[in-house]
Amino acid sequence: MDALACCALAAPLDDAKNAQVLRYENDNIGVDGYKFAYETSDGVARQEQGELKNAGTDHAAIAVRGTISWVAADGQQYTLNYIADENGYQPEAAHLPKA
Repeated sequence: MDALACCALAAPLDDAKNAQVLRYENDNIGVDGYKFAYETSDGVARQEQGELKNAGTDHAAIAVRGTISWVAADGQQYTLNYIADENGYQPEAAHLPKA
């Protein structure tokens, strides 16, 4: 959720507070996992999927994979892919703006 908070702060406040949801999907599979996706009119798009690994063992955990992108105040689109699993949070920038 931290990435989403950062993204919302990167967008100009007028655009962020007037943004409308263009697409929203949500599939809560229950104990086995979940997935969701959305896009807003201010250029934010996010999708995430979580699944239960090692169910029924002492090592049961949810593994999460997702992507978030946004258009920053400088007009550049930024994308962050991430995985969160037994190896920790692993973010990866998919596109960096040209200097």
